[in-house]
Amino acid sequence: MEAGGHSQLVWFLITVNLAGKVAALLVGWTAPAAALALWFGPDALLAYHLFAPAAQGLVRMPRRFATGRREVWLTIDDGPDPDDTPRLLDLLAVHGARATFFVIGEMAARHPDLIRAIAAAGHEVAHHTHTHPLASFWCASPARVGWELDAGLGVLRAAGVRPTRFRPPAGIKNLWLARALRARGLTCVGWSARGLERWCSAAAQVADRALRGLAPGAILLLHEGPRVPAAIRVEAIRVVLDRLREQGYQCVVPRSEKLVG
Repeated sequence: MEAGGHSQLVWFLITVNLAGKVAALLVGWTAPAAALALWFGPDALLAYHLFAPAAQGLVRMPRRFATGRREVWLTIDDGPDPDDTPRLLDLLAVHGARATFFVIGEMAARHPDLIRAIAAAGHEVAHHTHTHPLASFWCASPARVGWELDAGLGVLRAAGVRPTRFRPPAGIKNLWLARALRARGLTCVGWSARGLERWCSAAAQVADRALRGLAPGAILLLHEGPRVPAAIRVEAIRVVLDRLREQGYQCVVPRSEKLVG
């Protein structure tokens, strides 16, 4: 969706939500069932656009890339981590795999050497907000959204990296995000499959989830850092890479023009 279309949708959702609330108050005493529908119906529509990873209305988030080869894009969120990142870089080197690390600004500020190591190894460093505000990003003000982007960009640029791609926490969108990304030259990136490590007890289970329905052009989302259960940290990504190699897949970082919804 173009910039004008995004703005129109934002104001459409705001207007419908407010109109629904007003209408619910007007009919509440005489038609309580209708009032409930008017009150909560627009909320459901707004929630879909904010929280559903597949929703493309507020912010375009490509979920695949075009390729005629057995290629996937491995993306790793929530780093850099002093324990995991060095091991992941070694693991990726063994497999000849390239990946994109969507890093948190606060973590990058603590470990700028790891940011430089990721880039030096030929991988892409991308933006994953400055503080990873999972619970509040959806309702953040325009100023807060801008700060999350600018603070992280400042840290990464100080480490010698100029990211062009962004992923919000858990793919959660914000009414003001599209405009903020455009102003900073950032492209939002989603995924087609993820490991859901926090809900898994074994590395093989993570790989099963991430590679279910595997096809060329998939964007795989995995994680590093302490939010991942200790028993599967790094190991889950190792299993994924082993299975990809067994099936003849290569991990690449696609060009922007190859991304599709």
